[in-house]
Amino acid sequence: MPIVVRIDVELAKRKMSVGEFAELVGLTPANVAVLKNGRAKAVRFSTLEAMCRVLECQPGDLLEWVDEEA
Repeated sequence: MPIVVRIDVELAKRKMSVGEFAELVGLTPANVAVLKNGRAKAVRFSTLEAMCRVLECQPGDLLEWVDEEA
């Protein structure tokens, strides 16, 4: 998938657990795992906003486009 979710990098920087992050964002740990593992097909802007608020980051810190042809 050409869009890579970098939640794990931001969580590691803050030494925050998936469970704590999930609770603060309002997601289940299973849904956070779906995002982290690249299995999500879409992300609501409200969810992206909550993730950025909790992690104090920008959307570009969480999402990265990777050229599959390269």
